[in-house]
Amino acid sequence: MTKYSGRRCAAYDRLGPRRWRAPDLGAARCYLEHAPVRASCPEHGVRTAPVPWARCASSRFASAFEDWVAWLALHMCRSALAELARVDWHTVGGICARVEASLEEADGRGRLDGLRRIGVDETSYKKGQRYMTVVVDHDRGRVVWACRGHGKDRLNEFLDLLTDEQRDAIEVVTADGARWIADAVAERLPRAELAVDPFHAVSWATEALDALRREVWNGLRSAPRPRRRGGRPRAGEAAPPDPAAAVKGLRFPLLKNPEDLTGRQASALEGLRRTGSALWRAYLLKEGLRAVFRAGPGEAADELDGWLAWACRSRIPRFVELSRKVRRKRRGILRSIELGVSNARVEAVNNKIKVAIRQGYGFRNIDNLIALVMLRCSDLKPALPGREA
Repeated sequence: MTKYSGRRCAAYDRLGPRRWRAPDLGAARCYLEHAPVRASCPEHGVRTAPVPWARCASSRFASAFEDWVAWLALHMCRSALAELARVDWHTVGGICARVEASLEEADGRGRLDGLRRIGVDETSYKKGQRYMTVVVDHDRGRVVWACRGHGKDRLNEFLDLLTDEQRDAIEVVTADGARWIADAVAERLPRAELAVDPFHAVSWATEALDALRREVWNGLRSAPRPRRRGGRPRAGEAAPPDPAAAVKGLRFPLLKNPEDLTGRQASALEGLRRTGSALWRAYLLKEGLRAVFRAGPGEAADELDGWLAWACRSRIPRFVELSRKVRRKRRGILRSIELGVSNARVEAVNNKIKVAIRQGYGFRNIDNLIALVMLRCSDLKPALPGREA
């Protein structure tokens, strides 16, 4: 009789000796050798009996060795780790996936309990519009869920994991204003408020401003330049300034915060101010939207309404369209100011994901990347063998 899946079953046969890689002894590799028994289970059929030193029958690594590799994967690049551990670099991803799965099973999805304020965002992990969705617990500052892809269906997969009580306990969801997030929250989290991240709201204005700058630059570049009377400039005489080059050089001064400008950049903006062009008015609109988020909760509504009226009358098509978008997101923007929440923690997690991708020189298997993200950014922390205390 042997034990399999929590029940005792009749032994079927015994396999030949197998080896499991264990932590090294000094500079020498160490292996555990054992001839496992196969059991005849009435429910599952013939299965190999598990061994206490490995996580699953298919793994050829001891649990202590996998814990060691997973811990190192969080602190060094995968190629160096593969050389140090003397395993193939593809193996590192599989080890991280098994360690994460075992820690999650032991955790019992306890990280989904007590969720009150969460942040949702998608981040690119590969060229070709390949995205993954991440959900972060703001109160505890950790990732609670991640999956391949993005969209309403992916977010519903996370919400399906929650009980009715857990969904009712969620009070605030921060996001970048994507419609699929707003629709999922409205349908599945009726007691939660959607807060639009201030950073993303300002980024809409900076994108509109930069697009307008490129339009002005392309127009000046393609327009014929006026000729100087008398032909070419004389020797030692400076050529007239190129207006297209001047507008091209305004890219960073227009996008930077005024307090971060260098002296040269401030002078360039001063020259733009004297022209009073649409590009200067668009810059003022961008700064006006930033000022809305610096206002207090009691003043934010009036400040935002004033900005919406200003943008709507600006006669700058891109900012007129932006005013419509901001008006649609008005409630979520005001709630983010009143509650003092943002998606900053989610953006920090996205940066850690980018670091993990760079350390691994890319990931072919997205499931292994998600496992590494959960080990790095959630409370599922692998421990070094023998140092749990």
